[in-house]
Amino acid sequence: MTATATLYQFAHGRTGDKGNRSNISVIAYDARDFAHLVEHVTEDAVRALFHDRQPTAVTRYLVPSLQAMNFVIDGVLDGGVNDALNLDAHGKALSFRLLQLPIPLPPRWIAPGT
Repeated sequence: MTATATLYQFAHGRTGDKGNRSNISVIAYDARDFAHLVEHVTEDAVRALFHDRQPTAVTRYLVPSLQAMNFVIDGVLDGGVNDALNLDAHGKALSFRLLQLPIPLPPRWIAPGT
C-alpha cells in the first residue's frame, strides 16, 4: 500500500481565468519535492481530477527555476466569467480543487522500513 497525502501539503497555488480557460500554477514549498510533484501532478492526473468539467485540453508548463508548474485547462469555466451562472466554476475555486489532489508521499517523507 502506498502512503498518500494531499497536494496542498507540498505546494500552494495561484490561478486566473480568461474566457473559458483556467490557468493554475502549482508551486512547491520545498525544492526537494519538485521532481516528485512533476512525476505525479501530470496533465493526465489533472484531466482526471476535472473530468466532470469535461476539459477540452490540459497543458502543463514546467518552470524549474521557481519549483513550479503551470496548467492551462481549456473548456472548464462554463463558457467563462461573463457566460457562467455558477460562480464556483471560476479559476480561483478550481485551484483549491487541484490542491486537493491525492499524491503518493515523497520518498523523503517515508520512514525507513514502512
